[in-house]
Order: sequence, then structure tokens, then C-alpha cells
Amino acid sequence: MPPLNTSRPFPVTFLLMGIPGLEHLHVWIGIPFCSMYVVAVVGNVTILAVVRAERSLHEPMFFFLCMLSITDLVLSTSTLPRMLCLFWLGAHDIAFDACLAQMFFIHSFTAMESGFFLAMAFDRYVAICHPLRHTTILTHARIAKMGASVVLRGVAFFSPHPILLKQLPYCRTRIIAHTYCEFMAVVKLACVDTGATKRYSLSVASVIGSCDGFFIAVSYVLILRAVFRLPSREASFKALGTCGSHVCVILVFYSTAVFTFLTHRFGHNVAPQIHIFIANMYLLVPPFLNPIVYGIRTKKIRDHVLSSLKVKVT
Repeated sequence: MPPLNTSRPFPVTFLLMGIPGLEHLHVWIGIPFCSMYVVAVVGNVTILAVVRAERSLHEPMFFFLCMLSITDLVLSTSTLPRMLCLFWLGAHDIAFDACLAQMFFIHSFTAMESGFFLAMAFDRYVAICHPLRHTTILTHARIAKMGASVVLRGVAFFSPHPILLKQLPYCRTRIIAHTYCEFMAVVKLACVDTGATKRYSLSVASVIGSCDGFFIAVSYVLILRAVFRLPSREASFKALGTCGSHVCVILVFYSTAVFTFLTHRFGHNVAPQIHIFIANMYLLVPPFLNPIVYGIRTKKIRDHVLSSLKVKVT
């Protein structure tokens, strides 16, 4: 494909390639991706509906879970429908502004997801280590402030991404070797030195991810220390059970995130197919797993859903 006219500051459209080398499998790859998206939407909407309908669930843990569900819905919806159009309909074109908007939603809401994981870890820490002060520490006002802080952090740190890319001239190919408008994939198309822009993106991602991961780890170290001091084994298992689902989802989220980050930073020899596939899992698996894990492991949500289904059946 010929290069763009250098007199234009930016292209009208980009072309998403998908997964390089696996174009012949796009239709089949789209099937599990679509299934995961459907489960993510149905599961997260169910959590929001259950928590809203059941007043006994109006607790800090479930408020943070609702925030996480909204984040998952936005994150998956900003990528999956467009990705399925690429896989099934061969719709490679994406408008430049739509590409920048998708990029903003992906990166900012990924940061929000990390922040809500940290908020949920703090909630579990207070609930287990300071149970008598749980409701006084995590008041509704404080929960709202924590949620707003997480949202503002994601918006503030990642709003510069589309602004910076809007200023760059694009005189190379319009082809993005990815399934969505990922920052690093787009910035490579600019025909000027983008070292400072790349360093800003990687620095922001590493600072947010490492800080959240560190404080989540500290929270669970303190939780484990408190749990193992409980007098009965049954109480210890019950306390650990309330945290098991959270730890499972966090490990999936951060393992794929760390792989993606290290690939951008050091993994120049990693095959593009592997990098792009893991990057897709990074965005799809947490929204898919969160409602399943929390819905199954949380008795109050599970009981409410089952009782609602029984009423509808009868």
C-alpha cells in the first residue's frame, strides 16, 4: 500500500489487520471471542441488576463490584463488536477519530479496572482485619470518593494519549498490525521520532500497574497474617474463601498485563501472533471471568439469581 500524502497531518482512516498470519482463522477465532463477550455482558448486567434490586447487597464489597462490572462492560464493548466486524465481515477500516476514541477507552478503563481491584482488596483488608470498624471506615461517601478517584486517575493519565497521537504526522502505511487501536501499534505509524511519547505511555502504565499491584499484595499479606491468627480452622477457611475469587481474577488480569507490558518493553523477538493474542486475552478474559467467579463464589448473589429463576420458571 502506498504511503500517505505527507501534506495531511493525519489519515482519514486506518486499516486494522487483525492477527497477522492467522487471517484464515479469523472466522473461527471470532466464535469463542463472541461467546466470551456475550457471557461478559449478561454476567455483568446481572450483577448490576441483582445488587440494585437486593438491599442486603448494598455493602462496600458489592458497590465496588458494581463499579468493576461497569468498567468491564465499557472495556469489552469498546473492543469486541469492532473486532467481530473485522473477523466476520472483513471490515478493516476504522476512522482516525474512532481509533483514538477506542484507544482512550481501552487504556483508561484498563487503569480503572486495576484501581477497582485495589479498592476491593482494601475492602477485604478492612473487613477481615478490622471487622468492627468496617462500616465506619468504608462509608458510602468514602466509597463514592474512592470510585471517583479511580475514574479521574484513569481519565487524567490517559487523556494525553489521543491528544499526543493527534499531533503526529502519519506518512507511512495506514495498516495497524493489531485487532484494535492499541497505542503502541498506532504510534509506530508516525513518521517522526516518537521516543518521548512511547516512554510516557510505558511509564504511566508501569507506575499505575506496579503501585496498584504492590498495595494489593500488601493488603493480602496483612489479610493472610490476620487469617492465620484466627483461633478456629473453620473461621480461617471462611475468611480465605471470601478472598479466593478476588485473588483468582487479579492473577489473570495482572499476568496478561505484565506479559503485554514486557513484550512492548523487551520482547522484540516475541511472535506478533502471540503478542496480539495475549493482548486480546488481557481485554477479554477479566470481563468474562469477573461475573462468573464473583457470581459463583458470592452466596448472596448466587442465591438471589437462583431464586429469581425459580420464580420465573414457576
